[in-house]
Amino acid sequence: MSDITIEVETRYIGRESDPDQRRFVFAYTITITNAGAAPAQLLNRHWWITDGNGHVEEVEGPGVVGKQPRIPPGQAFRYTSGCILTTPVGTMHGHYEFQRDDGERFLAQIPAFALVLPTMVH
Repeated sequence: MSDITIEVETRYIGRESDPDQRRFVFAYTITITNAGAAPAQLLNRHWWITDGNGHVEEVEGPGVVGKQPRIPPGQAFRYTSGCILTTPVGTMHGHYEFQRDDGERFLAQIPAFALVLPTMVH
């Protein structure tokens, strides 16, 4: 288990969405906190995005939003990104690959979170 904690906030972006064209735009803000004793640099991300029909899209690559932040102990890095679905509901989960200053690499799991059109929540 890593010393990295991940918190996620999501929101629907109605002004960029077009439900008639099956375009549902969501933003997610992620806060990555280093609760460990050593700095850790985020090297890569790997996402699985599942829409309401069960279609899975895999996304991976270096860093997040063009950055590979080095997070000192007790500090956090926060960023916002987005996702476009063809359904009004979906989920995302994945992991980040980090590297400590001593060269050790490890994965921090990103727990599944929902992307849901607000009118669909009861």
